[in-house]
Amino acid sequence: MADKLCCMLMRINIDCNGCYRKVKRALLDMRELETHLIEKKECRVSVYGRFIPQDVAIKIRKKTNRRVEILDIQELQVSNNTNDNEQEDQHQEQKRPLLSSNWNLVSNSCDN
Repeated sequence: MADKLCCMLMRINIDCNGCYRKVKRALLDMRELETHLIEKKECRVSVYGRFIPQDVAIKIRKKTNRRVEILDIQELQVSNNTNDNEQEDQHQEQKRPLLSSNWNLVSNSCDN
C-alpha cells in the first residue's frame, strides 16, 4: 500500500469554527497526507497522499473526538517512469534560451 496514492472522502460533523480548527490541526499533523480539502458547509473532508485509509480515519477520530464516516476511497497507481520524465523536462529546459531578444526596456510613449 506504500506505493499507492489514495484519495479518500470522509464525512465529519463540523458544527463551528472550533471543530473546523480541530480537524484542520489533526490533518496538518499527519505527515502521510500530501493535501487536504475541508468543505465546511457540506461537512466533507477529502485527503490525498500515501496512507492506509482506515488508519487515517482512526487518527482523525482520536484527535478530534468527532465521528468520521468514510464515503469514498480511490487508489491511484503511480507510474515508475516519473524520474525519466523529470530528466527529459530538465534537459529540454537547458536547451531553451533564458532571455528573449525582443525585450523593449525603454518606453517612448512620452512625447513632449
